[in-house]
Amino acid sequence: MTVYALAQFTIHDRAQYDRYAARFMEAMEGHTGRLLAANESPQLVEGTWQGDKVVLIAFPDEAAFHAWKDSPLYREISKDREAATEGSVLMLKG
Repeated sequence: MTVYALAQFTIHDRAQYDRYAARFMEAMEGHTGRLLAANESPQLVEGTWQGDKVVLIAFPDEAAFHAWKDSPLYREISKDREAATEGSVLMLKG
């Protein structure tokens, strides 16, 4: 079953976040995830939202998501994202 990683966050250290972003696609190489959206200006349609960015990635299954998320390279670069942002990452089953 397809799963989606949905991240939504506020960036409070642009330089540190940009280091993460510069290596993000490198960390996707060799994994089966597909970046579907990465938007710093999402259009709010209903409710309230105060974040800066939304990212949506599709994976063929939960194992593929975890293989990417737990890979050494992604763990290395994600330290910059974790330090530079406040927010959440959700895994959604499709």
